[in-house]
Amino acid sequence: MNARLLTGSGLLIAVVLFFAVNVLSNVALRSVRFDLTDQKLYTLSEGTKNILQSLEEPITLRFYLSKKLATGLPGINSYANRVMELLQEYEAAAGGNLNLHIIDPEPFSEEEDRAVGYGLQGVPLNNGNVQFYFGLIGTSSTDDQELIPFFQPDREEFLEYDLTKLVYQLSNPKPKVVGLLSTLPIEGGRPPMGMMPGQGGSAPWMILDTIREIMQVKSLDKEVKNIPEDIEILMVVHPKRLSDPTLYAIDQFVLRGGRALVFVDPHSEADRVPPNPRNPMGMQGPRNSDLGKVFEAWGIELVKGKVVGDLPLAKKVNFQKESRTFVADYPLWIDLTPKHLNAEDVVTAKLPNLTFASAGILQKKEGSEINFIPLVETDDQAMQIDSSRLMFMPDVEGLLQTYRPEGKKLTMAARLTGKVKTAFPEGRPKAKETDNKDEEIDSEDPAATDQPHLSESADPINVIVVADTDMLQDRFWVQVQNFLGQRIGIPTSANNSFVTNALDNLTGSSDLITVRSRGSFSRPFTLVRAIQQEAEMQYRQKEQALQQRLKDTERKIQELQKKKEDQTTIILSGEQQAALDGFRQQLVSTRKELRGVQHELQKNIETLEGIVKFLNIGLMPMIIIVGGVVFSAYKVRRRGKTKV
Repeated sequence: MNARLLTGSGLLIAVVLFFAVNVLSNVALRSVRFDLTDQKLYTLSEGTKNILQSLEEPITLRFYLSKKLATGLPGINSYANRVMELLQEYEAAAGGNLNLHIIDPEPFSEEEDRAVGYGLQGVPLNNGNVQFYFGLIGTSSTDDQELIPFFQPDREEFLEYDLTKLVYQLSNPKPKVVGLLSTLPIEGGRPPMGMMPGQGGSAPWMILDTIREIMQVKSLDKEVKNIPEDIEILMVVHPKRLSDPTLYAIDQFVLRGGRALVFVDPHSEADRVPPNPRNPMGMQGPRNSDLGKVFEAWGIELVKGKVVGDLPLAKKVNFQKESRTFVADYPLWIDLTPKHLNAEDVVTAKLPNLTFASAGILQKKEGSEINFIPLVETDDQAMQIDSSRLMFMPDVEGLLQTYRPEGKKLTMAARLTGKVKTAFPEGRPKAKETDNKDEEIDSEDPAATDQPHLSESADPINVIVVADTDMLQDRFWVQVQNFLGQRIGIPTSANNSFVTNALDNLTGSSDLITVRSRGSFSRPFTLVRAIQQEAEMQYRQKEQALQQRLKDTERKIQELQKKKEDQTTIILSGEQQAALDGFRQQLVSTRKELRGVQHELQKNIETLEGIVKFLNIGLMPMIIIVGGVVFSAYKVRRRGKTKV
């Protein structure tokens, strides 16, 4: 009886303690969390904490969530709880300068009217009878407003950045001004002649939308002779055939202490504008760009006529051959991982990956005193490839067959610091229009002479140079989707983060960098990829030999078919016919052997894939099961010995 009483009392006490601990933990330990994710996705970054703790005036956040409707949407409901909990963390970390209001805009209520008035987007449910709201509106003490119309689940990995950016913009309402000088259609192409606006042309690149989220963009003419004083940072994209007065404006802007982010390219795949406007159907002109004498003055150079190839980092592409589609590594389009990025520079330290395409090579000139800091490099398996091989349709198979690693790393992006001299020691050049050889007009702008000429920089310059313009194109870093009439970008690579990190850093703001760099991007199996590429190289050599034998056999068949016993008959002799039949049999045999090689390669790849899946999925449960059986057998055996 006593034993039963004690047992029952113990169970009752355990139940009471269980509920007491749960109630106490919900009250006292509500904000305590253990973040065991690899990149600490659920822990506020230092940048977020700095921004929240530096708030000087109160900010109000109104989180609109249709709670009743969310319960019927399991995927959305869990994400909504994640957003709400993170907003509560923001409120706690802001020290009283951030007020959070959680609002449930019930259908046909005043709160729903306010949500619509703020610009939040409702998603129609129940055949359009009700609207589901899941957005955020932020207001400052000066009535500035920022909003997230709808929290896209696809952007969950960027949630902290989106929230921190909203708070940062409210606390810093005056955006930085970026001067954009580009010869590429980064702002969208004009509609074709004869079409109304909106009926044609191309949309602005998503990278521009990303920049405009944090800064004001001011477009500059490619013949600009003076950089306006309100511009704090200059972004130069594909400086192709810039005039000396424009180069001088860039030179003097940097010498006066202006910051610059420059994108050059030995072969820009985005440059598809014919060289002569009077002949729009003419051949495509050169696609390279450079800053010429300005780079020389800075002590760096873009290697002429060379692009970067890196087979271990290559992306897979489709290519046509003999009316068939094949998949192969394209060494000019490369995916870079953190080990190829400078971990000591704030611009690249936390980036998960970058994608470059037909990028160029930057290097410090011999004897230069500039501080040349590589930001993005290849591995030591890279190769320099002539850009002339890309003028027409790239030969994917030919590039693979002639690929030879050079055993050294190549720099594709670098930071330049230190004092430099002007590229124009004689002063401002005079712009001359030379389209008409009979006229030579001095087009010097008097307004451009307001600033005194500088022969060298008073303070060390701070410039970032990137030897690739294609990394800005949408297709290399983002998937663009249309949601309720708005373009939504889902990044597949961190190219946008690299650009905005660089702009933030060059303008002196770095708090958002640690936030923007967080998130889970693609993480390929690098070891499996290396094994697969090694196998492909072995089989490619055999395939190449068989392809050559196939071509020789076909050539011999064609030669025999052209032979005649005389000029009036097309009938072959007996010996020629026998030889022809033999060559045809050899042709069939060679093709069969070639198919066998390709089949064996695919079979090996599938076998490797199966082994990897087994090791990742099946091996660990088997180890646990076997371990459990062995442990159980050991205990049974030990009990048997004890009884004896």
